[in-house]
Amino acid sequence: MSELWARLARMTRGRRIPGLRTGKTTLAAMLSYLAADTIGTSDRPVLAPLTALLVIQVTMYDTVRQSVQRVASVLAGVLVAVGVAALVGLSWWSLGAVVAVTLILGRLMRLGPQLLEVPISAMLVLAVGGDRDVADVRVWETLIGAAVGVLVNLMIAPPLYLRPAGEAVRDLADRIAAFSRDLADVLRKGWSRADADHWLAEVRATDAVERADRVLARAEEGARLNPRAGQTRREQPQLRTALTGLERCQLSLRELCRALLDRVYYVPDEAGAYTPEQRRALADLLDTAADAVSSFDDRDRLKGLLAELVARRDGLVELLMVDPLADAAAWQQHGALLSAVDRLRVEIEASAREPDGPWRPTPLTDRQRRAVRRFTANRRRGRRD
Repeated sequence: MSELWARLARMTRGRRIPGLRTGKTTLAAMLSYLAADTIGTSDRPVLAPLTALLVIQVTMYDTVRQSVQRVASVLAGVLVAVGVAALVGLSWWSLGAVVAVTLILGRLMRLGPQLLEVPISAMLVLAVGGDRDVADVRVWETLIGAAVGVLVNLMIAPPLYLRPAGEAVRDLADRIAAFSRDLADVLRKGWSRADADHWLAEVRATDAVERADRVLARAEEGARLNPRAGQTRREQPQLRTALTGLERCQLSLRELCRALLDRVYYVPDEAGAYTPEQRRALADLLDTAADAVSSFDDRDRLKGLLAELVARRDGLVELLMVDPLADAAAWQQHGALLSAVDRLRVEIEASAREPDGPWRPTPLTDRQRRAVRRFTANRRRGRRD
């Protein structure tokens, strides 16, 4: 019983209602069938609920995009089939020509997952000799199913995924902080080539940054065309700023671990790569950095931790100070370590920076406008050449 409650808790985390998408899809299928039956598109208007099933997606933006692509693919396929049926009819070579033409047309129209619907619609209409009634039924029921799918997803709790995005960013901060503390514990006990290899591999293997970026991108997409997107527009800038800073903190830790590895492989005695005082100072700095990373969303506490981090960095500089003429390699390797420490401090501070303003999604036509600009620029370059 406790396991069942735990599963329900995971499902409802982030204000997601269990079975919501299933319920919306079922409702859209029933309503689209009822609408098509009321209009009288056909005796059994199953194409309308089929379209509704296919276009209902997780986010409002995806639902609209799938609906537009579905309608465009059916229209394109029907028009090609009607034209071919009027000219040559159905044969093995006309069927092949229709499939080839519709696939090329679908790729040019960038229909994505609805690409195969173009040749499917074309073949079904071509199989009945391009009958106009069959073509009209296919088009009208597709339009009804797509419209009902969009309306149902719009009216019934279109999801935002803002809370999962915040949790993913927090999880990333916790992972970075835990790694820093674990590395600090090892440094206090000693340092060897095996340790250097292990911790560099550990910091390289983490995928928390990619996961947080995916979840935040889904929240951003969920806000597009969503009437409840006001909260996302307000909170997204801080989440994106925090994620960018934390990602760079992760990279700074990789550089720090790489510097530790380079040093321990250079000296003949790996145990003497760093003195106990140097290792303790670096470990204390990493503990402070971990506390600061965990406080990225608490500016008051973070301010004091950043000041402490600067003081610990200055103390580490004194312990790592060497004469470059006496030991050029140590001077260079200690410099790389301190540079990584400086970047870590800067990126922790950047993760809590105040955003410039509310977030606004890119326009729906942004990709098309970029394509037109590229085409125009290429034509101008061609004329100059």
